[in-house]
Amino acid sequence: MDLRPRCIHHHPRTGRLRPGGLPHGGDRLCGHQRAPGGPAIPEADVTGPHGATDARDVSDATVVVTDLSKWFGQKVAVSEVSCSFGPGVTGLLGPNGAGKTTLLRVLAGLLSPSAGKAAILGRSPRSHHGVYRQVGFVPEDEAVYNHMSARRFVEWSAALSKVEDARSAARQALGTVHLTEDADRSLSGFSKGMRQRAKVAAALVHDPQVLILDEPLNGTDPVQRARLIDLFVRLGGEGRTIIVSSHVLAEVDRMASRVVAMVNGRLAAAGSVTALRDAMSDTPRLIRIDTDRPRRLARRLLAGNWVESVRVDPAGIEVRTSDAGALGHDIPIAAVETDSVVTAVSAEDDSLESVFRYLVDQR
Repeated sequence: MDLRPRCIHHHPRTGRLRPGGLPHGGDRLCGHQRAPGGPAIPEADVTGPHGATDARDVSDATVVVTDLSKWFGQKVAVSEVSCSFGPGVTGLLGPNGAGKTTLLRVLAGLLSPSAGKAAILGRSPRSHHGVYRQVGFVPEDEAVYNHMSARRFVEWSAALSKVEDARSAARQALGTVHLTEDADRSLSGFSKGMRQRAKVAAALVHDPQVLILDEPLNGTDPVQRARLIDLFVRLGGEGRTIIVSSHVLAEVDRMASRVVAMVNGRLAAAGSVTALRDAMSDTPRLIRIDTDRPRRLARRLLAGNWVESVRVDPAGIEVRTSDAGALGHDIPIAAVETDSVVTAVSAEDDSLESVFRYLVDQR
């Protein structure tokens, strides 16, 4: 059998075993169910008469959405969504038109749900105005007063939230987003990225427990983007609940430990990126194995009917498998049988892009 580098060898696919063998972190997904007339899909990705549900433990949730729908006339923007958000950074992922902005506006208290409910810290953001003091919101649209300076805009936001020392709080918030030197400039002269940072400062000025961010990185340059991502990660690490929407997969991948994905107004999935990817048993996985005897190990692994192809290079092998769990179980056995030293095993396709493409295909 020829196992030269860059050659791909296909093995007949005769079946699929249950996943679950490669080490991974993240949320636990609760088994598999079968939708009527459809393929087996993860429970966190099931859609039915009441929409998909989020299998997350809600005991520490600060934001809970239950069977929430929102429609505008005949247009359904959000349909029967149930999910929750807790401390840390959660990415709200989906293409344009998925319903992300509508959901976030309901959470911010700017829209009333047509059906279902949303609660922040146990209270409705629409009817309990005290919730506003615990929530910071960065809308997708401009939402700034161009005649104001950045300082005046953030001070005004602090006053709306009844911050005792609005001037001091505004100064601190502007410094957090690196706008101290430009604080007295008119917002009309700001670039898109600078206005985004001013909006973030206004959302932070009253020290909220929950931060709702709708596409906050739009228009920012690479340096600004990196700083904002670091800020959101730090705030999440402090125990705040950070909800960040984006349609840019790489951005969410960099900052979020958990993802809630929406497609066509419905909840498509929820969990860690790795857990969601591991649950996709009906799509091939690409696994990298670093070993001192790549050819010998490759020949042995090809005996498994879950291996679709193998690529060999001097440092190891890349295996495309129909069942990562079965492969993970077989790797240490194969290593012993071939007297190979395996130094690392990693998934090459644990990215949000692969998750997102899968979810869109399922819808």
